[in-house]
Amino acid sequence: MSIQQHRATAVSLPPESAIATAYASTQLADAYSIELPAGASTNPELLARFIFAHQAAWVGALLAVRDAVVARFGLKTAKHLASLNIDGKSKRVGIFRIYATSPTEIVLGEDDRHLDFRASVLCSIEPTPAGKRHLTLSTVVHCHNRLGRVYIFVIAPFHRLVVQSNLRRAARIGWPLAAE
Repeated sequence: MSIQQHRATAVSLPPESAIATAYASTQLADAYSIELPAGASTNPELLARFIFAHQAAWVGALLAVRDAVVARFGLKTAKHLASLNIDGKSKRVGIFRIYATSPTEIVLGEDDRHLDFRASVLCSIEPTPAGKRHLTLSTVVHCHNRLGRVYIFVIAPFHRLVVQSNLRRAARIGWPLAAE
């Protein structure tokens, strides 16, 4: 596998993504793309589950710090969101609610009193002329109030690091195969 397949590149929000027009205004919108190797699955739900199941330990530590801070403001914690999926009946990928699925994209997110966000895992089904396929992980955030805007200001740099780390880590581990 080439080094290029381990590189998460900042790209424009894909216009074909369902989240591109999710909100009239956004306070954060970003997208990162990574090349999928030949034979890798292009099932967006499988890939999303894989990405979020294989996060680095430092990401979990950051979430624990985040939870300790936001709980004081009455916001949803990752621990609370994870508890919503204990019965296995709720439609979630990790701590994120599934809002929509299609053959090429899964839209995840959560709504809270300070902000709403959506994340998309979008897979290119048709190879490019060079034969490359890509996965693009995009995020859009709409803030409801000052708390939401302050929250995004503080976490945005960490968010970007986490997204890039998650994509690189998934590539290093090895993407699920199309037959899985």
